[in-house]
Order: sequence, then structure tokens, then C-alpha cells
Amino acid sequence: MIVGVGASRVRDLFQQAEAAAPSIVFIDEIDAIGRSRGSGVFSGANDEREQTLNQILTEMDGFDASTGVIVLAATNRPDVLDPALLRPGRFDRRVTIQAPDKAGREQILRVHTRDIPLAPDVDLDALAATTVGMVGADLANLANEAALLGARRTHERVQMADFTDSLEEIELGAARKLTLTAADKRRTAYHEAGHALVGMLTPGADPVRKISIIPRTMSLGVTLSAPGSDRFNYDKQSLLARIKVATGGRAAEEVAFGDETTGAESDIRQATTLARDMVARFGMSEEIGFVSVLPRAGNGSALMPGVSEVSERTRQRIDDEIRRIVGEALSYAIKLLTGNRHRLDSLAEALVRAETLGESEAYAAAGIDRPVGAPTPDQAKSALVGST
Repeated sequence: MIVGVGASRVRDLFQQAEAAAPSIVFIDEIDAIGRSRGSGVFSGANDEREQTLNQILTEMDGFDASTGVIVLAATNRPDVLDPALLRPGRFDRRVTIQAPDKAGREQILRVHTRDIPLAPDVDLDALAATTVGMVGADLANLANEAALLGARRTHERVQMADFTDSLEEIELGAARKLTLTAADKRRTAYHEAGHALVGMLTPGADPVRKISIIPRTMSLGVTLSAPGSDRFNYDKQSLLARIKVATGGRAAEEVAFGDETTGAESDIRQATTLARDMVARFGMSEEIGFVSVLPRAGNGSALMPGVSEVSERTRQRIDDEIRRIVGEALSYAIKLLTGNRHRLDSLAEALVRAETLGESEAYAAAGIDRPVGAPTPDQAKSALVGST
């Protein structure tokens, strides 16, 4: 009853577009119907999706200079599109949309707050600086959450505190009503203090912005860190520093308590993923060299995995390199925290008392000067570095 419906709708669509010419046809998420033909295990000429794609290709192939129809499409997966879609005469031009920079984020915030009554203390320029990496949808959600929070607090106008508190809840999740035992609270404090202290003392690491042992979503605590400005390229030192910071929580547990807990699960996953990218994607391993050895996205499937592009010997060498990088980072963190045990104890005790420490409070508790020229907490986004 439904075979051919997609192709029929495509024909009707282009007939309407040509009748209304000049006109624009916009296809959102084109990868839903534009995947490479024959890539699935059970795909074939009678596959409904392929019939729809074939009809789109046929309609666009019939365009000429006198046809007043422009076809636009959007996708987050250009790597899986059928090559025929990208040939000249169909989609001639690709436009890559990156996340907005600080100036772009400020303009987007002005759009999403134009119907919201704002208090005089709201600084959209400073707010744009705190939202590194956010796109339009994220900023729209932030404006909406701030408006809702301001209403719950019975504010006549949305204040800057409403925005910063909403940003914290979006980034970290809502606080859970979970009562920790004194022992769990102290262990969590040492775990997060370990992340923070390694970040403070490691060259190339992003400055620590906030530390909290208030349970949120699935974590018991969180350490937040972020650069002072937008970054579009990372050197090897900064990537290794991130891995070292990720191992700081487990290192602190070993230094302070002599044993391990399950709290480092997300840290292990983060460190392993980053080390694998360094070795297999970025060519930052002398053992593997200047080659990309990660499998391409969409290559094979569970039922038909296809032929691996990497030999078994290379895969073993990749695993050995990942283990070496993460192991050396953990050893570094243990040695660093052992040599700065007094700073670790001081920072952990301050966390136990206050539960949440801002940037200046955290550096003061550790007895370390803030990085010269580092922005204030309101001028840099708090990005998740390690959680328990």
C-alpha cells in the first residue's frame, strides 16, 4: 500500500516548485533518504528509501539554466551521502557551518532575549564569553531557562544571576537530593581536588573554574575547567595535559586512601578516548607515525563487517600506545600529588566545608596563584573536565 509513496511525493514536490518558480526547495536531514545506495545489508533496487533518493536525483538532473528552482539541503553526516548527490549539476556547493565565535554568540543571544525583560546588570557580551562552544539551539535554551528561573524567583526582570545559574544547571545538570555519608563526601572531595590540583600545576592545562561535590545527575562531584578564549586548534602538550587532569581523581584516591573506587569510570573513558584519538587520528605517536588508522564511519555493519583497513599487528600497537600514554599520565599525577600532599589536603578540606569552590577560592585553598591574565569565572565558560 505504501511502496513508491516517497518517490511520488518527490515528484509532486518538484512539480509544485517549478509551478511556483522562482522558488527554493529545502531538504532538512537529507542523510535520512540520501545515504549511499547499497550500503545496507538488505538494501536493493526495491528499497523504499533508495526509490525516493533515485527520484530526487532524477528530478535534479533535469534542471537547466531556465529552471527557477534552487535546492538546499542540510545534514550533520555528509560522509554517508550518496556520491551522486554531490556531483556537479545537483548539489554544486558545500557550506560548512561552524559553531559561532564570541561575537556571533552575542548576536544570537540578542535575538533570543529581545522579547525577555532584562535587568540592567545583564551583560550579553560577558555571557557570550562564558558560552564557548555553544550553538544557536544551546543559547536559545539558555535564554529560556534563565527566563523560567527568573519567573520562579519572582523577579520582575531576568537578572544576570539567573543566566549564570541556568548555565551551571545546563552544564552540570540539576542537583540531586542525595545525602552522602561523611566518608563518601570526604573521598569525593579528594577525588575532585585531585583533578583540580593536577590542572592547576600542569603546564598546558586549562585553568580551573569551579569545583563542586554536590551530587548532580549521575555524578557525585565535578571539576570544571576552560580556556580563556575560543580555541580551534590543540597542541600535543594541551592534549596530554587533559589526560593527566582526567587521571587526577584516581591518583588522589591512591595517594590519600591507598585504594581505588568506581568513581573514576567516566575519567577512564575520557582519557582512553583522547589517547586513542592522539594515536590513531592525530598522528601524535612516534610508534604509529603520521598515519590515520581509525576505521571510517559507516564502514561495514554488525552483520557484514567488511574487511578491516588496519592489520592485527597495528591494532595491537595502537592498544599498547594508548596504555602507555594513559599509564604515564597516571604516574605523573600520582607523583605530582604526592609531592604536593599539603595542597591536596587543604583543597579537599575546603571542599568538604564549602561543597562548592569558585575559581579564586579554589586557587586560594590550594595556595596557588591564579594564572596571570586568566579571566574571571564570569568571563570563561565552565567546561566539564572530570566527574565522579
